[in-house]
Amino acid sequence: MKHKTEIKFHSTAAFVKNIQVSKKFYTEILEQMIELDFGKNVILKGGITLWEFNPNHIILKKLGLDSAVDQKTNRFEFYFETDKIDRVFQKLKENGVEFLHSLHEEPWGQRTVRFFDPDRHLIEVGETLKTFVKRLHREGMTAEQVSEKTSIPLETVRELINR
Repeated sequence: MKHKTEIKFHSTAAFVKNIQVSKKFYTEILEQMIELDFGKNVILKGGITLWEFNPNHIILKKLGLDSAVDQKTNRFEFYFETDKIDRVFQKLKENGVEFLHSLHEEPWGQRTVRFFDPDRHLIEVGETLKTFVKRLHREGMTAEQVSEKTSIPLETVRELINR
């Protein structure tokens, strides 16, 4: 019999240069809520933790500060979803956010936008499953066509369309 793991995912920690700048970005632009604020360490509801660089921290001592602050390398992406992608995209533009790419439709039909936070962590915001399935249907696709395009089972597509 397998034992259940005692380890469960808690959050992703992103090293940032300036906690105040990053906190403002995540709370005001991405509308994330702060769960706990320890000054140089901020835990956001939903699983992101922001840590201001401390060269004396064991991680930075072991990896080297250059590895942690290399803004040319994106090793991961924070992924968010929204039912209001156009509003989010407009807000990002109004706030002078640097885009990897502007709003576009992925091959499976979901509209996404990818951009960088103040420390050049890659962030993606995409439409929720329900939102893009309903949009494709409103644009004239049958449930069968939506299922084929998105690889979402037909029964699930029908449920999403009828919600």
